[in-house]
Amino acid sequence: MSRHRRAAREPAKSPAYRLALFDRDFLLSPTMRGVRLQVESTKADEALRAWGVRSTLVVFGGSRVREHGPGRQPVWYEEARRFGRIASERGGALRPVAGLRDNVIATGGGPGIMEAACRGAWEAGAPSIGFNIRLPREQQPNPYTTPELTFQFHYFAIRKLHLAMRARALVVFPGGFGTLDELFELLTLRQTGRIGALPILLVDEDYWRGLIRWEALLEAGMVEQADFDRLSFAAHAEDAWTLLEGAGLGRIT
Repeated sequence: MSRHRRAAREPAKSPAYRLALFDRDFLLSPTMRGVRLQVESTKADEALRAWGVRSTLVVFGGSRVREHGPGRQPVWYEEARRFGRIASERGGALRPVAGLRDNVIATGGGPGIMEAACRGAWEAGAPSIGFNIRLPREQQPNPYTTPELTFQFHYFAIRKLHLAMRARALVVFPGGFGTLDELFELLTLRQTGRIGALPILLVDEDYWRGLIRWEALLEAGMVEQADFDRLSFAAHAEDAWTLLEGAGLGRIT
């Protein structure tokens, strides 16, 4: 027998033979991006439905805010914590009706203001949602989001979709670039009619007016007065909830 006989081929070891469902290289390929987007969206949607989450109150704010941080950080943290508790106790998240929960606190899931709002909901005994995003320096979920409602997204677009699609109001505490990105995303969706005229509250008027001269947009003709009709400033947590109730927000019956 020839020593140079060709070895038998093993087709079962070829990547092509792998079941598509378990072929990581295939699933992570550019051609499967649309499928990955759909899967990422559907996974969170199914979990939220299982918990009966019908509507949310979205809370944005700086991830660098600390409970014992410098300046006004402790005030912002405590007010976000109070808002999470007040909204959960009075808005319907604590006691579902016919299996449905309204006005569930939803955040980006990380530290700072997000942690504070989820902490308030947790202290009230209500669930809260954490829509975390995968970053180069991994974002860790805060310990107060409900485990079954703590998600991790790869795509910012799908994360933003879930933050917006059930929102009945947006409450924004002081923050940085990420907070501004999310705020203007929702303002634009509302301006263009892609979502309803949900109330948008900015907590700590001095911070927001010091950061942005909102009237300049009107003066330059870049926006209309109607675009600001549901943009309000709240002094603190109780004030924010009072403004939301005045805008017609409450548990859905």
